[in-house]
Amino acid sequence: MQCEFCGGQTRPKKVKRSHWFQQQLYIVEDVEAQVCTKCGERYFHAKTLDNLDALLKRQHPVRARLNVEVVNMAQALAQQAS
Repeated sequence: MQCEFCGGQTRPKKVKRSHWFQQQLYIVEDVEAQVCTKCGERYFHAKTLDNLDALLKRQHPVRARLNVEVVNMAQALAQQAS
């Protein structure tokens, strides 16, 4: 497959994907993707994304939990300017 951003070629690779599902953020490892060998852009088949949703709907093993900050850039910059 040809990358639509840089014209490079993609190859199959397993990657980590940040995936929002039902207002919760997950990091899923070993997700199949096509990855551009030139710029690194990642492409996911629609069936792969549907499978992620199905996996996260049911009970699944959790390898780790992370504490993540959510920062609003506009608010932070406005606060910094005042």
